[in-house]
Amino acid sequence: MEFFCFHRDRAGSSALRQETLEAHWSYIDRYATRMIARGPTLDGDGTPTGSVHVLDLPDPAAARAFAFDEPTYQAGGYRDVLLRRWRNILGTTMWDSPGEPSGFLVLGLGEGAPADVERPDGHDLIAYGPLLSDDGGTWLGTAALVRAADPDAARTVLARDRYAVVEVRAWQFGGRR
Repeated sequence: MEFFCFHRDRAGSSALRQETLEAHWSYIDRYATRMIARGPTLDGDGTPTGSVHVLDLPDPAAARAFAFDEPTYQAGGYRDVLLRRWRNILGTTMWDSPGEPSGFLVLGLGEGAPADVERPDGHDLIAYGPLLSDDGGTWLGTAALVRAADPDAARTVLARDRYAVVEVRAWQFGGRR
């Protein structure tokens, strides 16, 4: 089962994030073979604002353990966690994606009938798929990692009027440097 996990940083947690960085990487290394995509979201100055992990795990309980046992979460560095089942529409990982190791996270939280559940044309996609309920039966939104010229261009990967909320954040490939 594939899961999308987005830890959003707590305001003022940059120093704590830096303190827990090695513990975070060591923790994530244990899941390296299960990763579809990973990396930080960034503000306009390049300061991390969150952490995205898309990975294959046995079940929702394992996904919750992954999300809430993460060292920066345990240390109080994140204000919240979005954890949803996810379906890898592209069937690839970020390491299969040629080009710049950065782009945008486009996260649409849905309402109503499912939207954007098929691969969209005309976008440089790194990862793409619907956000689903734990049982995989209910569409809750769509998450994409996309290369684009700017946040407005990245936003066009999702239908304009099918979401209650759409977030667009700068994102880069994660992992040890």
